[in-house]
Amino acid sequence: MKNVSRRNFLRTSATALAGFTIAPASIFGKSHGFVAAPSDKLNIAAVGIGGMGNSNLRNMEKTENIVALCDVDWKYSKDVMARFPNAKKYWDYRKMFDEVGNSFDAVLCATADHTHAIITSDAMTLGKHVYTQKPMTHSVYETRLLTKLANKYKVATQMGNQGSSSEGTDLVCEWIWNGEIGEVTKVECATNRPIWPQGLNAPENAMRVPKTLNWDLFTGPAKMRPFNEVYHPWNWRGWWDYGTGALGDMACHIMQPVVAALKLGYPTKIQGSSTLLLADCAPNAQRVKFTFPARDNMPKVAMPEVEVYWYDGGIMPDRPEGFPEGKELMPGNGGLCIFHGTKDTLICSCYGQEPWLLSGRVPNAPKVCRRVENAMSGGHEQDWIRACKESPENRVETKSNFNISGPLNEVVVMGVLAVRLQTLNKELTWDGEHMEFTNINPNEEIRIVKKDDFKVVDGDPKFNKIYTDPVNAQEFARELIKHNYREGWKLVDMPS
Repeated sequence: MKNVSRRNFLRTSATALAGFTIAPASIFGKSHGFVAAPSDKLNIAAVGIGGMGNSNLRNMEKTENIVALCDVDWKYSKDVMARFPNAKKYWDYRKMFDEVGNSFDAVLCATADHTHAIITSDAMTLGKHVYTQKPMTHSVYETRLLTKLANKYKVATQMGNQGSSSEGTDLVCEWIWNGEIGEVTKVECATNRPIWPQGLNAPENAMRVPKTLNWDLFTGPAKMRPFNEVYHPWNWRGWWDYGTGALGDMACHIMQPVVAALKLGYPTKIQGSSTLLLADCAPNAQRVKFTFPARDNMPKVAMPEVEVYWYDGGIMPDRPEGFPEGKELMPGNGGLCIFHGTKDTLICSCYGQEPWLLSGRVPNAPKVCRRVENAMSGGHEQDWIRACKESPENRVETKSNFNISGPLNEVVVMGVLAVRLQTLNKELTWDGEHMEFTNINPNEEIRIVKKDDFKVVDGDPKFNKIYTDPVNAQEFARELIKHNYREGWKLVDMPS
């Protein structure tokens, strides 16, 4: 036993307990997520607390116990650490899981995108409930893995796209399902992001790593790069190794009503385009077209093949015919969705909020979606806490549990793939079940701009794009779908 870490011991125990049905908390204890009654408080550990994690914690600490905190940057997270003087403090989540894994029931993961999967999967295999910030993962494979693990370990899960719990999303679903706008064959989604730097050459100079930052732990499973302040804090979103650009950051909010209302599964075709595509950094603006096959018809509306378009970085869809002159197409919250139906056009903003019909009608559709109170101001987190306290057999699942947010997140990261593979110059066909493209030839090669060395010399523009060496396109695509982790970091196996 002394050669078995506490984390591995807990993981083995959690696997065994997954076969049980109902047992009182006095038998299993809180370490496996079972609590005696909804009045009990959860013990929560948080990983990544300097940014969105701080907001999530504020919505959890009102009712629950925050017992352990972990962050790779103790300057960025200093104020949060100070707010919980009794919580255990860690740099490395793995050490936290090993040392105090018995003391908490649930985990908040709000780190950079590229570490969501490894932290969340480790937590679930220990039997911990998980709240993971959007995007749920950095790759398609990681998303599929977390979805399967959630079902295997029967834990309560929630992705941090709070709009999925809002009444606006509920209304979008209810109006479409009631046939208010007819059949939908086209949807357009847009955001005004990015609001952080993108379209940049990778820095060539290394900077001294601050004493308050563990750069090795921040890098995690990604390839090691010299530290530069252009990556951290916060600006990591625009760099492919750590983030997913404007699409990954915002599509989980903006496309969620589309996936939910139209009951979308895997796309069959995708194609992307953008401003200058660089090997290391997301472009300044992107456009992606997804094609989804027909789904089973609902009682009041058919679900034919539908094309979904994504725009960011200032690119916008055309104003629909009849849209009021002088009215901004995109509202102030930075997101837009336009559902083009055969009877009417439905428009909503980010998070599915403020839905309205272009005709001016106000639908009176039956309320069939469960409502979450104060969804946008803590209700989304509190609904997850409520689910954590219910037994798997009697649990009312959250509005963005991984069976729902998993397929959504796969769509989102597929959009990232479409942009990164655009230089293949074709519409890509996708086999969702097997997570692979079916029309990339074995001998195809791909090159991407590594550096844009544009200069003005004596008043004349000089274009000099430096490309990566040619790489096999199939191998490149496979790595985007399922990442190769850096040595020392390993993802748990995919459940059968």
